[in-house]
Order: sequence, then structure tokens, then C-alpha cells
Amino acid sequence: MPAAALCCLLTLLPLPGPAAVHWLGAPVDWPKVGLLAFLHACWESLAQGLSTPCLRLAWLLLRRPPLRARRPARPGVNAFFPVLFAGVLMLPPAAAGLAAVPAALLGAAGPGGRRRQVWNGAQLALSAFASSAVFHLLAGPQLLLGSRFPAALLPAFAALAAFCLVNGALVGGMRVLAEGRCPAGRRDGATVVPGLAVLVHAAGGLMLAVLWQGPYGAFAALLALLPLSISAWVFAQGHREREAHQATVRALVQAVEIKDAYTRGHSERVGRAAVLIADQLGMEAERLRTLRYAGILHDVGKLGVATELLRRNGPLTEAERRAVEVHPVHGYELVRGIAFLGEAHAGILHHHERMDGRGYPAGLAGEQIPEFARIISVADAFDSMTSTRSYRRGRPVTEAVAELERCSGSQFDPVMVRALVDALAVHDWQPVLPPPPECIKEVPDIPLGVPEPARAAPAPGPAPGADPGPAPGAGPAPGAVPVQGGGGVPTAGSS
Repeated sequence: MPAAALCCLLTLLPLPGPAAVHWLGAPVDWPKVGLLAFLHACWESLAQGLSTPCLRLAWLLLRRPPLRARRPARPGVNAFFPVLFAGVLMLPPAAAGLAAVPAALLGAAGPGGRRRQVWNGAQLALSAFASSAVFHLLAGPQLLLGSRFPAALLPAFAALAAFCLVNGALVGGMRVLAEGRCPAGRRDGATVVPGLAVLVHAAGGLMLAVLWQGPYGAFAALLALLPLSISAWVFAQGHREREAHQATVRALVQAVEIKDAYTRGHSERVGRAAVLIADQLGMEAERLRTLRYAGILHDVGKLGVATELLRRNGPLTEAERRAVEVHPVHGYELVRGIAFLGEAHAGILHHHERMDGRGYPAGLAGEQIPEFARIISVADAFDSMTSTRSYRRGRPVTEAVAELERCSGSQFDPVMVRALVDALAVHDWQPVLPPPPECIKEVPDIPLGVPEPARAAPAPGPAPGADPGPAPGAGPAPGAVPVQGGGGVPTAGSS
């Protein structure tokens, strides 16, 4: 692709040809190309939350220590489109492609280093070249110089569509070559159909081009960039804030998983299963993000539980059971000061409640249980049943689904169970690989819902070492729901 981009840029040299394509070899306004390239590099850095070339140059001239290298807010994505699109509208195709290159080459080198930067520069150059060519073929420059709006919008929109199509095809093709398969779903930086954000940025580029060619020239265009600059900077800061949130969540989860090798990866899988359920229910995107955090952090309270109790595969005493049962409260206390979790707080606190009111810590029933908690309860139990724990080997997905349906209405919300079943019919769920043989050799292979006589409780009442979840159909008394430990009746439990 770099070779193809270089061939396109060769048309910067005056080329003889028919009048229909005289603009391919038209004289280039080099000051305008240089200024647009510089502005694009500056505003791209701003939109990525990085130091701009101006700031880096000033630091160098003042002989200050080098600025700390930062990771781009959206690596591999062109985050500020207006200046680039203004170049597409005002410059010949090759010059528009050239103006797009410096921002890619001067930006922070992410994964792949220089090779990735060259690729990104070539990709933008080809996209800008094709977009500008379409704009010129539709006589866009003549309309842009006059006042014949909205007639000028048609060539501009066609140029935008061409940019998106070429950019999407190049990124998609490279991913096919790199991954050996057709990329599915949303593709970062490969927008094929212009979305609202792209249309707004394109409108900003059109406004920039019109003002630039007016009586006040580049000065008016720079003034128009100010509000766009603020929005780009705010967007970059918001993206960095979300990254900080994710880093906080990952740190807490890693601390929990270090305590128990059997639950490694469990938190992420519960978050994924919870999102599958909520997606079936049509939950909005912002709540989906919060729900995923709740699912990932549902067991964070186990940081306050003795490691020996979490790893034991034998019975627990009543006091030990109570020590484990309090982990949702510990989790809530740990995260309640983290404001961005919002609704996730209730999900973490109540994910061991039951629909029949025999759960813990508050003994809530039915609709009293927060929606997040009802979703996480199903997701947690499903992953626990399909993965090997210290008290039971993992079971097939079909067995886990049958057990969830059997406990539907008493332990689990039937709506959430049905949503998970429907989601599993569409999305493939692979059970987690078992731990190494040395860890699994003493783990009992117990069918779900079947008591294990060797681990039966020695006294009447709730089994002192029951599985994390209550025994379906024969659950414990209110407020004494079994928790992780190993004895009793292995059932549709959760961690």
C-alpha cells in the first residue's frame, strides 16, 4: 500500500493530459499544503490527548526535559477529521493525500512502531486522494467558490462517502491478511457507512474550507477550529478517563484472582455473560458498560475472605460459612466510593439474593432484588457450573442451562434465564479450560443437583459446606444460603 500511495503522490508533478483531468497535475499551493498538514498534525495530537508538535518544538527550543511519552487515546484511529477533509475539498487529489501524511508519521508510535505509522500514512493518503478525485469529478471546487448552497453539499457528501469506503476497504483488507479471517462487527477506523460523528466532522471540514476561501482566509478558518478543538480535547480526556476506570477494575480483579487459581478468568466471563443477557433485554449502551463492570467486580469482596476458605474443597463450619457469605458486603464497602460504578454497587451487594427470598445478605425477594443483581446471579451461576472449581468439576453448557431452567423462579429470575438461553443460541460459549492436572486430580466429578454422600452435612439444618449457590428445590433456610466451600449439595451455585 505505501507503494500505491507513492504512485498517487507522483501526480504532484505537472502531468500532460486531457482537459477533463487537468486538475490531477494542477499547480500546487505549497504554503496551503504545508499549513494544512501542520494543522492536521497539531489537531490530531490534540484529539489523541498527546502533546502537539508546537509544544514539542517549544520544549526543544527552551531546552526543557523531554515531555513524558503518552499512549494515544485512540491508537490507530484518525480522531480529528475536519482539517483532513478541508484539505480534500480545497486541494488537488495528490496534494490532499500529501497533507494527510505528516500527522501519521509524527504521531506517537503505538504497537508496530514505524511500520504501523507508514501504513497509517499511506492509508490516509490513498483515502484522501480518492475522496478529492471524486469531489473534483463532480465539479465540487466550482460550487464551493460560489454561494450555490446546498448544491455544494452533493459533491462534498460523495467525497465523504468515497473516503469512508476506501478507508474501510483498506483497513478491512489488512485485517483479513493479518488475521486470516474476515473481520466481523465494528471496525476501529474502518467506517464504511458515515455515522453521526463522521458527518459532524465532515460538516466542520466543509465550513473550514468555505471560510478559508473567503475574504479573511486562513485566519477565519482557524477561528472556526476553536470549538471543534475543545470538543476533540474533551473527547480525548473522556476516553482517557474510561481507560483509567478499566485499569482500576482490572487491578481489583487481579487481586481477587491471585487468591484463587480456580476462579482465574471467572470475573471477565461473568461480565461477558451478563452483557449477553442484558443485550437480549435491550439494555442501553451506558447501562451495559456499567453492568459489565458490576459483573467483573461481583466477587471483589473475596479480598476480605481468608484464602484458605476460598480454596478449600471440604466442608465449612457455620462460622466459616458466615465469613464467606459476607463477601458481597465487603465488595460493596470496597467499591462504594468509586463514583463511575453507579448502579453496579447494588449488583455487587445483592448478587447472591434469591427470587424466593432465601438469599443473602438482605433476604430480598422477586422484584425487590435490583435488576443488575438478578442478571449477575444467572451469569455467575452459569460460569461457575461450566468451569472447574475447588469443589466440583465443570459441566457441559447443556447441563448448566438445564440446571438454570430447573431453578428458574425459585433461585433465578425466569426472564434473565430465558435471555441467557436465547443469547447462547446466537453466541458461542466455550467452557473454560480446566486447571492443570495437578490441580484437578482431587476435584470431585459431581453431576449438578446430585448430593455427594461423602460430603453430607453431619447435622440437620443447612449443609455447613454447601456449594456457592442454594440447592435448587431444597434450598437453605432464609438468610443461610450456602456459599463456596465444597460440602452439601452441588447445584446451580455461584461463586
